[in-house]
Amino acid sequence: MIYLRKAKEQDLDIIRDLAHRTWWDTYGGYLSDEQIRYMLEKMYNRGELLGQLQQGYVFLIAAEQEQDLGFAAYSIVDSDQRIFKLHKLYVLPEAHGKGIGKLLMNEVADLVKKAGATALQLNVNRNNKAAGFYLKSGFVIKDTIDLDIGGGFFMNDYVMEKPIVS
Repeated sequence: MIYLRKAKEQDLDIIRDLAHRTWWDTYGGYLSDEQIRYMLEKMYNRGELLGQLQQGYVFLIAAEQEQDLGFAAYSIVDSDQRIFKLHKLYVLPEAHGKGIGKLLMNEVADLVKKAGATALQLNVNRNNKAAGFYLKSGFVIKDTIDLDIGGGFFMNDYVMEKPIVS
């Protein structure tokens, strides 16, 4: 049985490990090894993750028995319009097909709905097969962007949004 728990500071190494174990499979087909290493270090170093927790990001970890299999993170990005953002959703490749991504997505949607959200947004690389998963989950493509993340690298993303209805 899959269960979810809210991550705490002591879980940051678990989140970092899960990111390192999922990103190569997720991005290896269309990003260079150099860019993947750069992004992992930039986005998943302990200081960055701790800062995200302190800024109000909520991290959820999915586990089965005592094995951590994936995680998600979200936060509010526009208080006035009550828009939340799903910043991260990753599941270990060997755990794909168990419904973990859908479980994490549904839990985030439920939690932001309870918090009064009007919409949930996310960015996804235009080459990422997860874009199809998000479309099936009720998201629509709102914009296409190219973000300069430093180091000579860009994130070529769709900005997607799902309305949250009370």
